Amino acid sequence: MKILDLHYSPLSVPLLEPFVIATATVTHTRAALIKIEMEVRGERFIGIGEAAALHPVTAEDQPDILEEIKNAAPVIVGRTLVPEKLDEFFEELGLRPVTKAGLECAILDALARAEGIPLHRFLGSTGQPCRLVTDITLPIGEPRHLADLAEGYRPKGFEVFKIKVGKSLSQDSKVLEAVASRIPGARIRLDANEGYHAKDALALLKHAEKLSLVIECFEQPCHREDLVGMAEVTAQGGIPIVADESCRSMADLEQLALRKAAHGVNLKLVKLGGLKNSLRIGRRAKDLGLALMAGAMVETRLGLTAMAHLVTALGGVEWLDLDTAFLLASDPFHGGYEVNGAQLTLLNGPGLGVEA
Repeated sequence: MKILDLHYSPLSVPLLEPFVIATATVTHTRAALIKIEMEVRGERFIGIGEAAALHPVTAEDQPDILEEIKNAAPVIVGRTLVPEKLDEFFEELGLRPVTKAGLECAILDALARAEGIPLHRFLGSTGQPCRLVTDITLPIGEPRHLADLAEGYRPKGFEVFKIKVGKSLSQDSKVLEAVASRIPGARIRLDANEGYHAKDALALLKHAEKLSLVIECFEQPCHREDLVGMAEVTAQGGIPIVADESCRSMADLEQLALRKAAHGVNLKLVKLGGLKNSLRIGRRAKDLGLALMAGAMVETRLGLTAMAHLVTALGGVEWLDLDTAFLLASDPFHGGYEVNGAQLTLLNGPGLGVEA
């Protein structure tokens, strides 16, 4: 197979409202759309991928991705590739995780299209697509507004709310109070994006317990390098603790398991450098007895579809967080999956099945 051409462009889609977390605020997606044209057995196929940044959660920002793919393009175009040696190809390129993830996705999409099979089959699945039910994210904001958002999502079929916390324990407590008063017994997933020390994370969990909220998990309560704090919350929190920013490689995964610093890990394609590495880390996490969350940065339907194929290749995950396309003011892609409330159903066409 041969790479005939490579196209890339900014992918900046406005959000319905600012996406605020403990470490960042974004109003548009900060990604690059990567399109590969490949010749496979004498036929031409096109694959696409999304390289999505969320700085500083990702070291790269959108300009960095565009510059990196521009510099790599002369080495990429014209290359003849062997599928079994793709890892060596990417090692030679030396791309950073976000750019690598977008380029790898485009190549694998083209190859799966050439084989006439869905991407999850190309990744090794043998069954039908998993049932995928996502949460919906409430960003950091005013308590009454977030309660309004949650109440508005309920009639649309969303039953689980991922609440961003980590900037202010007092304010976060008020948000939980507002949601609890409006939606008693709501199912909640907390995400501090590294914003707390262990003491405050545990205090928030005690407050949530008093409010009779069902907390399904708490994602990245402490700084990525504070594994002592993560282990403390894991031991004392009484609910599953999920590592996100603390799990950026296979070595990170092994340390988390060794130090009992989480009950599970959040897989994200751009954080882990693409589909194949995410698949390896997800399988190893299962071997270590860790649960899995499947997430994304602020990504469009394109990036979310790629992760949905990975989830199917893994045989499912405990927590699905593939909601950011619902937060966008418009959708530049179609296909990939069908939507029924919070349920996503993968389409079984070749490759990703996503078109611009």
